[in-house]
Amino acid sequence: MKIIDSHAHVVQYIAGMGAGGELRSIGDGMARYANGQVVRMIPRQFHTDSVTPEQLLEIMDQNGVEKAILLQGNFYGYQNYYTYEAVKKYPHRFAGAASYDPYSKDRDGIRNYLFEELGFGIEKFEVSTGSGLMSIHPDFRIDSDLMDEAFSYANEKKHVLVIDIGKCGSDSWQIHALRREVLRYPTMKFVACHLLSPSNQDEARLEEALKLLRLPNLWFDLASVVHNCRADAQPYSKALHYVELARDVVGTDKLMFGTDMPSALKEDEYGCYIEYINRSKRLTDREKVMIFYENANEVFFNH
Repeated sequence: MKIIDSHAHVVQYIAGMGAGGELRSIGDGMARYANGQVVRMIPRQFHTDSVTPEQLLEIMDQNGVEKAILLQGNFYGYQNYYTYEAVKKYPHRFAGAASYDPYSKDRDGIRNYLFEELGFGIEKFEVSTGSGLMSIHPDFRIDSDLMDEAFSYANEKKHVLVIDIGKCGSDSWQIHALRREVLRYPTMKFVACHLLSPSNQDEARLEEALKLLRLPNLWFDLASVVHNCRADAQPYSKALHYVELARDVVGTDKLMFGTDMPSALKEDEYGCYIEYINRSKRLTDREKVMIFYENANEVFFNH
């Protein structure tokens, strides 16, 4: 079975920004926020503070993954040019998304460079309260005039727009605002990350949100569903239940496999994130082909 990982990252340098201020490497894959909080950013197996395209490809090849979508955001810090170089070097293996802060004074110049000169056709906005736009712009609204202008630009350029709205129930989890924007731009492809980031206690909220977001131009990646459902241990029955629930509510054609590589490897081996979905008795073989490959291929590689 062919596989596309619809949510992965390469990291040249840890240069993040979040609610705790700047996030910088302190060695051995660890980093410290300006408020003193220390977090593991890169799994121990890499023995560095970076993740190269070649390291990602090695893991993909070990697990039969044909292609990956390279996303980014404030957590690692924007990696726009590094992502561009990876896609340029391996165009048959990677598609890349560019990220920018729409509050930037030279927003137009940034967009011209990223999308006109470098040629990115995918945009990623991470808006979470922890490490996204809302962590440094506390009054952020998905349906503000500022963001609507950003969505309008992406729509005009016929880009795919990927958005991470943060954890279920947080201030950035603006389901109704997201619905309004998706409806406002019916010809643009939207992708919501992490199946809306529910915890293992959020089934009712997830189901209600999926019903509101059951829209023809919105897809969902399944990256970090396992992580957000912790302490759901192998065989990750709660995470699989959420995948099956999403299939029932929005349809199999709206779901795309993803891992959130490399951070996912802090908790389990890459292959386990394939296996827990492959193990489902409620998903047909045809549905698994769609989730693992066909949907992402249509959204990201045939736009």
